[in-house]
Amino acid sequence: MSAAQHPMVVQAQNKAVYYHDQLDKELTKYPVLLQFEQRTQIPKTYAVLGASLLVVVLHMFNALAAPVSNLVGWALPAYLSFKAIETSSTQDDTQWLTYWVVFGFFNFLESFALRLVLYYLPWYFAFKTLFILWLQLPYFRVSVHFCLRVAWLAYATFLPRSLSVPVRSCAASSRL
Repeated sequence: MSAAQHPMVVQAQNKAVYYHDQLDKELTKYPVLLQFEQRTQIPKTYAVLGASLLVVVLHMFNALAAPVSNLVGWALPAYLSFKAIETSSTQDDTQWLTYWVVFGFFNFLESFALRLVLYYLPWYFAFKTLFILWLQLPYFRVSVHFCLRVAWLAYATFLPRSLSVPVRSCAASSRL
């Protein structure tokens, strides 16, 4: 029996083909990837997987981790923010505005405490990139929920004491 005919190999090949087809079906929703595939004759699934692998490899070199993390956090959200401005719905505007507040907080934190953060979290940029990608998922609208729960809690806890300002509840301020 050759290794290629072993049932475990066949099962692994079938799963790989299944996940490849699922990814291809999802990526077909993006016209930019379809145009890329037509112009370069490189399958969009291979391009996306290759770009993802490149990001992971660049994260392994700490000198490139910060610029790659910021590029991942800026490129697609900037494009989608401009697209959201053009729509009549305010839900996507709220999502991307909230995303930029969270992304700005990360950059603010890095501006003065990067050495301290990297001392305690050596893989900070890898975790930041994963978190930023998670915030970008429009299906879950994670950035809106994150801001309304975590940032609002911080606002309600610290600012009223220091500024003597009354704070509305999170539920009263969210009009999603």
